[in-house]
Amino acid sequence: MNYDRRQRKPSFLALCGGVLAAMAVGLSAYASHGAEGQAQANLQTAAMFAFGHGLALAALTAGTVRRMGKTGLYALLLGTLLFAGSLSLKVLAGMSSLLAPAGGILLMAGWVVWAIDAVRR
Repeated sequence: MNYDRRQRKPSFLALCGGVLAAMAVGLSAYASHGAEGQAQANLQTAAMFAFGHGLALAALTAGTVRRMGKTGLYALLLGTLLFAGSLSLKVLAGMSSLLAPAGGILLMAGWVVWAIDAVRR
């Protein structure tokens, strides 16, 4: 297959996926070395979700070209930011984790929308 690298478009979703995965490594390190008890558990959960969904965004973006699939991936991005971000900000800044449930719902919806698009291809 002859593929010209210059024909590829920059991908905001893949970029965000990479950044989420990198941030997850930092969160995990902080959870292991700088947090205790429930704070540690919250940061580990946030790191796990950020890493998994960051990796998914980085991997799935290139093969997802239809609007429905992209919508699912954007829901994954927003859901991850709300879920993992809310848990992280609770520990790191003393803020409420009130947005975590909305993030979780968006994550579930994003996967369902992406899956429906994948079946329709």
